[in-house]
Amino acid sequence: MQVKTLELQSEKNRKRLVEIVYKAKAGHIGGDLSCLNVLTALYFDIMRVWPDKPKETKRDRFVMSKGHCVEALYVTLEAKGFISHEVTDTLGEFGSILSGHPTIEVPGIEVNSGALGHGLSIGVGMAIAAKMDKADYKTYVLMGDGEQGEGSIYEAAMAGNQYKLDNLVAIIDRNRLQISGTTEEVMSLESMRDRWTAFGWDVLEMNGDEMEDIIRTFHSIDYTNKKPHLLISHTTKGKGISYMEGIAKWHHGVPTVEQYEEAVREISGRIEKLEKENNGK
Repeated sequence: MQVKTLELQSEKNRKRLVEIVYKAKAGHIGGDLSCLNVLTALYFDIMRVWPDKPKETKRDRFVMSKGHCVEALYVTLEAKGFISHEVTDTLGEFGSILSGHPTIEVPGIEVNSGALGHGLSIGVGMAIAAKMDKADYKTYVLMGDGEQGEGSIYEAAMAGNQYKLDNLVAIIDRNRLQISGTTEEVMSLESMRDRWTAFGWDVLEMNGDEMEDIIRTFHSIDYTNKKPHLLISHTTKGKGISYMEGIAKWHHGVPTVEQYEEAVREISGRIEKLEKENNGK
């Protein structure tokens, strides 16, 4: 898919995200917005998945380790055709299959996740299984940067190197903010690149706010180099909504009526512009 088309899809997903968080009156909207471009790229360009066959054995696997940002995954799954608009609208309602973290009740979700630090270990297991079965599917794991304080991640990192899991791609949403402040104040993570390189991983960095760089980076991965891959995705918390960008308090939050309308106007303006560009007008 062309970059401009992916940018348009991401903005449509962004607008839908704001709608469901506002309607549900709950959501980790800041981190949702920072990882939305990567999710759009994965599901609409990178991963091999089939909405009508969510358990197809040849499918690529995705693990949302930063499970509190599940709203971004829900709107992506809806846009791809895994779940309906009507189902997504039930977020926050009693009896809904949509919870505040990913669960396997939802078509397209591989594992229950959200206990931070566990996702990469699960992804390592999936990647090992693919090697044992001589299957060619890839496993992708999206982690938060605040999550990097969890020790289990580094046990998984060692295992990924030990078993030469070049079919595994881990992504860190590096927005530099977590619930209690900046990541460097809470638990310094730098140099992230040096740390993961020392663990034996193939480390790439990309601008997660720019679709063109996201696609270029994913397509540059060498899946034959016998190394697991780590993508550091430099992003902005609250990306795409001016009053949320780079503001820690929007780690979790619901817009007021006025804020909701402002957000929709901003995103709708970008959608209109991208639609004209995509139509050559």
